[in-house]
Amino acid sequence: MRDHKATSERKSSYTGVPDITDLGGDVFQIDTRMAGYQGITAGYLIRGSRPCLVETGTAPSAPVVRDALAKLGVGAADLATVVVTHIHLDHAGGVGDIAAMYPAADVVVHQKGARHLADPSRLMASARMVYGDALDVLFGTLAPVPADRIRTLDDVGTVDLGDGRRLDSHYSPGHARHHVGLIDSASGDLYVGDAAGVYIPETGDLRPATPPPDFDLEVALASLRKFEALGPSRLLFSHYGPVDDVGAILERSAEEITVWVDGTRRARAAGMDLDHAIAMVREQTLSRYAALREGADPTIAAKFERISGAATNVSGIWHWLDKLEQPA
Repeated sequence: MRDHKATSERKSSYTGVPDITDLGGDVFQIDTRMAGYQGITAGYLIRGSRPCLVETGTAPSAPVVRDALAKLGVGAADLATVVVTHIHLDHAGGVGDIAAMYPAADVVVHQKGARHLADPSRLMASARMVYGDALDVLFGTLAPVPADRIRTLDDVGTVDLGDGRRLDSHYSPGHARHHVGLIDSASGDLYVGDAAGVYIPETGDLRPATPPPDFDLEVALASLRKFEALGPSRLLFSHYGPVDDVGAILERSAEEITVWVDGTRRARAAGMDLDHAIAMVREQTLSRYAALREGADPTIAAKFERISGAATNVSGIWHWLDKLEQPA
C-alpha cells in the first residue's frame, strides 16, 4: 500500500448500502471498503446459532461492517465471535470498534497477537512511523479490546459456531508470526488471511504478500503445505474473495513466493541496494500479472499495487535475507 497520497485524498464511496455477497452455506462476504475503495479487503459472516465474523477490516470499516451485519439480521446482542487471522491493521484494525458495537462477542486471535489487541499502542506507533499522516485514512486507530473478552488460540484451536459446526484454527506463520488459517467444518471453506497471498478476482492474478518484519520463506511454504493437507473445498481470501481451484492456487502461491525470493536474491548478489532491488523485481515480475500489463484497467492495477506493493514485498524478503546473513 504505497500510494499514500492518492489514498489519503480519496473520499469514501460508501453510501450506507453494504456490499454483501451470499457465498452459500450461510457464509456471506462483506466488502469492508478499506479507505473507501471497493474490492480490497473482505470480511466474512458465518451466520447460524452463534454468528461469527471473520476479519473486521480497518477501524473506519467498522460502520460498514455493522450495517452489513444488520442487513443480514445480526444485531448488537447477536454476534457471538469475532475472529481475526492476524493483527495487521487491514484485517484487525476495526476489532476494538466492533467489540464495542457487539458487547456479547468474544474476540479470538492467535496468542502471539493478543497483547497488541489489548494494548495497541506499540502496534499503532510502528504503523505511524511507516505511514505517517496517511495512517488515519488508510487504517484509522485500532481501539483496545478489553482483555477479558480476548480468547487466544495456540497452534490449533476451535471456534464454536453452534449446532455442531466449528472453525478449526491452524497456525500458519510466514506472512506474520501471529497468523492463523481457519477451516469451516461444515462448508470446508478455508479462510487464508494473507498466508496464500493476494488474489485479484477481476483478472485471476495471485501475488505474494511478504512484508517485513516476519516473512520467512520456509515457514511460509510450510504453511501452504499445511493448507493443502487440510483438504479445503474453497479458499476465502481476505484480499479478495472465494476461489474454488484450491490445488492450483496453493501451488501458484508457493511459486509466486519463490519467484520473488529468487529475484530479490539475484538483486542482492548483483550488489544492488534495496531501492534498486525493488525496481528490478517489480519489472521482472510485471508480465506474470494481467492486472499490470500494458492496456490493463489502471484502477485494477492501482488496487493490486496498494494491497501487494512491490516495495513491501521486496522489503520483507530483504529483511529476512538480512537475518539469514547475521552471524549465529
